[in-house]
Amino acid sequence: MYLRNHWYVAAQAGEVGAAPLARMFLGEPVVLFRRPDGTPVALEDRCCHRRVPLSLGKVVGSHIQCVYHGLEFAGDGRCVAIPGQADIPAAARVRAYPVVETHSWVWIWMGDPALADPADICDFHFFTDPAYGSRSTRFHVKANWQLIVDNLLDLTHLTYVHARTIGNPATTLKAEMGVERRDDGVTVTRWVIDAPAPPTYQLFGQFAGNVDRWQIIHHTAPAFVRLNIGASTTGTGARDGTRVDGINMWNLNAITPETETSSHYFWGQAHEFSPHDGGVTDRLFAEIHRTFVEDIEVLERQQQMFDHDPTHVMLDIRADAGSNAARRLLDQLHEAEQSGRRHAAE
Repeated sequence: MYLRNHWYVAAQAGEVGAAPLARMFLGEPVVLFRRPDGTPVALEDRCCHRRVPLSLGKVVGSHIQCVYHGLEFAGDGRCVAIPGQADIPAAARVRAYPVVETHSWVWIWMGDPALADPADICDFHFFTDPAYGSRSTRFHVKANWQLIVDNLLDLTHLTYVHARTIGNPATTLKAEMGVERRDDGVTVTRWVIDAPAPPTYQLFGQFAGNVDRWQIIHHTAPAFVRLNIGASTTGTGARDGTRVDGINMWNLNAITPETETSSHYFWGQAHEFSPHDGGVTDRLFAEIHRTFVEDIEVLERQQQMFDHDPTHVMLDIRADAGSNAARRLLDQLHEAEQSGRRHAAE
């Protein structure tokens, strides 16, 4: 299932340059490159002549040239040059996708271009806000995008998958959870009161005793998950909004479907404590990177089991409340999008 009329992250800003970059989004091949002025371009990665990937070619000025017969395409998808031929057929074009560069990421719109409003891009200002230290990267994950969203909305797995870093028994056994459905997503709130800090939190917070820990998970459809996470010395008022004597962080996730069984997983970590200390940023990123590698191993093995028996029905438990709410919303959005396409075709 794909939701097309949404913005997705296509690449980190530094990944897109003068050389063509081949990617697949929502099952469609796309080539990304920059014009000489730095503007990013996204085109269908398939020459309209003989369907050779344009990403095998090269960027010539503001155009991309097919490696096979030299046809050149402008940023709007029009063929503007055919070697040895003066007239260019009107049908000589490839699809062009709306792109926007913001928050250190290049975003792409895979649906109806008329609906592409940059104001709808999910807010990831943390990567460019000087109040935060931050770092981000991309994983390629051989798993469906919704499995990754599920993983981020159900943090009880931290106790078992990430016991060496951000998890401990209290993460599951002492957590108080609430789920709120919004028009554009789901918010899951988890509090762990008066419990030991997990290893990563202790490393950066240097807590003398127990902590009050928060995990406030903001999911925005289709696949953006921003987690406000942190801990303060227990009893100092964190739950009432006074977050002192502790650490406050944001774990930032943008999942872009590649195919039904693979995903581009863009993520980063931002922190408010010591925001200008590059050493802190690097050490924190390394800690969280290690946990994500652990997640990917589980997710890819999970996908293998789905591939083995796609008809198997999952059993739900209480911890699935957030991910189930998100899946219901996504199903509704998908049905509305498909209904709109059917009506437009009538």
